[in-house]
Amino acid sequence: MAKVKMKSNRSAKKRFKITAKGKIKRWHAGGSHYNTKKAKDRKRRLRKPTLVNSGWEDKIRGLLKE
Repeated sequence: MAKVKMKSNRSAKKRFKITAKGKIKRWHAGGSHYNTKKAKDRKRRLRKPTLVNSGWEDKIRGLLKE
């Protein structure tokens, strides 16, 4: 009997991207609604992607495993 391959987490595949150097890129939360009370520099920061914290990288890599 063949081994069963581990499926990658489909929701994680949509939320995270692996960069060329192997780091994990994510997008900020909280920028889609209730924007009238947020400052414009805060909304601008929320538009830009950032890298995943190093403590979470191994957990997210486990979800993205194909």
